[in-house]
Formats: sequence, C-alpha cells, structure tokens
Amino acid sequence: MNRAVCLVLALAPAQAQIYDVVIKNGHVIDPANGRNGPMDVAISAHKIAKVAPGIPARNARTVVEAGGYYVTPGLIDIHVHYDSYGASLNINPDHNSLRFGVTTAVDAGSSGADNFEKFRREVIGPSRTRVLAWLNIVAAGMYGSKVEDDPAQMDAAKATAMVNKHKDVIVGIKTAHYQPADWTAVDNAVKAASATGTVCMVDFHPKPGRGYPDLILKHMRPGDIHTHFYGRLTPQLDDAGKIQPYMLEARKRGVLFDVGHGAGSFWFRIAAPAIQQGFLPDTISTDLHKSSVMLPNATMINVMSKLLNLGMSIEQIVERSTVNPAKAIRRPALGTLREGADADIAVIQLERGQFAFLDSGHGRLTADKRLRCALTMRDGRIVWDEDGLSTGDWQHTGPYSNFK
Repeated sequence: MNRAVCLVLALAPAQAQIYDVVIKNGHVIDPANGRNGPMDVAISAHKIAKVAPGIPARNARTVVEAGGYYVTPGLIDIHVHYDSYGASLNINPDHNSLRFGVTTAVDAGSSGADNFEKFRREVIGPSRTRVLAWLNIVAAGMYGSKVEDDPAQMDAAKATAMVNKHKDVIVGIKTAHYQPADWTAVDNAVKAASATGTVCMVDFHPKPGRGYPDLILKHMRPGDIHTHFYGRLTPQLDDAGKIQPYMLEARKRGVLFDVGHGAGSFWFRIAAPAIQQGFLPDTISTDLHKSSVMLPNATMINVMSKLLNLGMSIEQIVERSTVNPAKAIRRPALGTLREGADADIAVIQLERGQFAFLDSGHGRLTADKRLRCALTMRDGRIVWDEDGLSTGDWQHTGPYSNFK
C-alpha cells in the first residue's frame, strides 16, 4: 500500500461531519424520545442528524444559539381551519402556523368529499406548513346549516372513497355543527372512519335525547377525539365543579379529549377546575380561524401559555402539542426529534413578566409567564426567526444582500 493511500486512511476518521444547521445550548424537550435537558440538535439534508450535548459549532454551516430557550419538535395543531376559497372564517396556513411554532396542522373538516380535491390543490399543495385534513362527513364541507344539517349530505360510502384515495393527507373524519336531535352525523362519521381505519373527530352540541354521556360512552370508539372539551356546551363538571364520572369512564375506554380552543370553546371556569383535578387534555389544539385568531387570540403558542398558567407543566404541554397529537392522528413519524426524522423544530422562550389572557367569554386571566416562539424550522429550513438566532449582527456581517 503506497504512502498516499495510508495517509488518506489515517486522516478519514478525523474528518468531522459538517451539518447544515446546529442548534446549540438549548433545553431540549422531546417527549417521544424521553429527552429533557441541555442538548444540541444537528440538522443535515432536511433531517435530524444528531441530538447530543457538545456538538461543535465549527461543524455547522449555520449555528442557532439557543441558550435560554426550549427546543422542541415542531408543534402539531390538529384542529384548524385553512382555506383559500369560499369558507368565510378560514385563514392562510403559513402566516398563522409557522410563526407560532406549528409545522403540522390538520384542517378540521373545512372540505368534504365534493370539494376536498380542490382543497388539496389550492391549500395543501402550495403550503410550506405540512397541512393534513379531517374530511367532513358533510360532502359539501363546512358551509353553513343548510348543508351541515342535511342528512343527505352524510354519505359514509362517498366519504370512505375519498379518504381511501387520499390517505397520505386525510387523517380521518370530522363531524360538526349538526343541530337535529339525532345521531345521524356522528354515526355516519364513525361509520366512515371505521371503514377507512382512521379516527373520527367530533364537535358536539347536546340536545334532548342526544346527550353527551351517550356520545363518549356509546357512540365514539377508542381513539376517537372529542374536540372543544373545555367548552361550555358539554357538561364535563357537575354542579359542585367536580369531574363527572362518565368523563373518567370515557377516558378509560380510550376516548381522547382535545382542547380545540376556538372563539367559543375554551372557558377558564371549566378548564381551571378540571386541570386542578388532574383531568388534562390529551391534545392541545386551537380551532384557529379568522374570528378566534383575533379575540380571544387562540394561536397555538398562546393556548399553550394559557394552559401553563392554569397549572400544566411545560413538559406536559409540549407532550400534548407534539407526540400526543402525532399518535392521535396516527402519524408516528411526526412530533419527534428522532435521528432521521424530518427536521421540524420549534425554539420557544419562557418569558416572565405581567401578562393577560382571554378565554372564549373574554374573561381575563392575569399571569406572570407566557411562551413565545422565537424560531421555527420546517423540513430543515428556518422559516421564522423573530430573535435573529440564526444570523449575525448587521454591523459585523460584511456586505450582504437579499437578492438571490
């Protein structure tokens, strides 16, 4: 063997891997992998390459200095309303997700079997956010009582066919807003979810003869999700403010309870006693739309802040915003900083001070802490950097330009 070959072999092990990005000195909270402490995160080729202490900054093309911040998997919001056509309350995905740390969002039934493919072309396709969908059991989608109260719109076979055609982006079936006092909407939604091997999300208004205990104990299956469960329309608490026994029984059955804050479905007077009694949400979501994004400011990071000030720990909140929703929608590749996973990351700061938060009745909670998303990475690209953590001071960067 000649000397040149020997020299190459001798030097090869010492050559360090060069990463696209290294997030340094943050406090990693990654419940999917049991990580909770100071670590660095390296990203290469749009994937998580390594999570460990002491990854050298010199091995990175870009360094994100995250000392004093939490580093988590990209947040998953399983109840939003995104749309580019028709539905009056729906909003733009990227402007209302990425800056709040949300890298995956699930549109909650804006479209049904008649218009989902248009929704996929016009909303899912162009979005930098990973947009998934609940298919509305109403074929026309979420377009008012004329269609949402019409049983003829609730064709389980038609919904099943559309889910099976688009299983890469449809996570399950949604039912919402149905007013007649019968079980047609819920039962058809569950039927379609069962036929497709997916999950059903239920937005429910009790009626005489159509009670909430029957919904969660008889009509929903294990793994199905009741959203808006801190809302005032479903009786989670008894007159003394105690958790109703059927709530505990439903949880034991495997029914999941999702926040779904929205403009009308999160009340401090319900959430506070429930959390104090240990009845926490399984998943945290926003029901974000044009109304709720204003008052009561139901963005993901703000909903998380409200729950933090009601007594949940940061670890509990991150778990219910990452790995738990990934499991609930049966997408286990999401909500994790596992090596090889897509590099979807949120960098979050816990701020101390004097803050106020509103619930759906516009009641005020005065608090001393809040969460803020400082940086979001989606698919290995930095798409939000409010604090300039990935950049240098302008006075020391030399000549630069935004032209490419």
